[in-house]
Amino acid sequence: MKAFLNIYYLLFLIVFASCSSNDDRGLITNNPIQNPIVEDSIPENPEEENPETYDFRYLALGDSYTIGQNVCDTCRFPYQLKVGLELDLNADIELQIIAQTGWTTTNLKNAIATQNPPSHYDLVTLLIGVNNQYQSKPFSLYEQEFPELLAKAISLAKGDKNNVIVVSIPDYAFTPYGNGSATISTQIDAYNAFAENYTTQQGVVFVNITDITRQGLAHPDLVASDGLHPSQLAYSKFVERILPKAVLMLE
Repeated sequence: MKAFLNIYYLLFLIVFASCSSNDDRGLITNNPIQNPIVEDSIPENPEEENPETYDFRYLALGDSYTIGQNVCDTCRFPYQLKVGLELDLNADIELQIIAQTGWTTTNLKNAIATQNPPSHYDLVTLLIGVNNQYQSKPFSLYEQEFPELLAKAISLAKGDKNNVIVVSIPDYAFTPYGNGSATISTQIDAYNAFAENYTTQQGVVFVNITDITRQGLAHPDLVASDGLHPSQLAYSKFVERILPKAVLMLE
């Protein structure tokens, strides 16, 4: 009888431990689509959260094209750019991202104000506007808020416009989702024309990557599995154009 009770007790402990383990796993929920930026959000006290000493700090501002919707964390262009910079400069780069799928210029402005990042970045990239177009926001809103965001980007880059890179908006018309829509392309052109003109007038670097994304229907490997966003390969092609500019800024 004693042996039977011991076996029963042992089985009970095994079942209890198994249930506890399952419960713990159930508490860890992280949907990368709904919560794409949690791990990269600006800490309340960056000095306490990041005690390491970095050679340079890089902040990426944007939307789904910056957070890398439907690609892995190391596949998105800011991370690929960070790795490229570390290799070319033999340096340690801190990467922070303020971006989320679906964000318009208004959303990005509000997020920056809420997170209140320090103005100590050696490099800042800005890619924003596609959701203004997608959500049919008035174009005048972009004309008002893009300059505000660029000014903020410069402020966060230690107040130095030479530490900022604006990246053009990809054209999602050349994806299965966009289905070759001429209307989408025309509207994206208008947004990019305004951004490029204003950016260059301010003496800030503008990098055009839109033509890369316009190969998406002819080259499906440039489109992510969702049929809408750029793939890891497309982002690597973005970085081929952005990296030389960034290296010159940090050398």
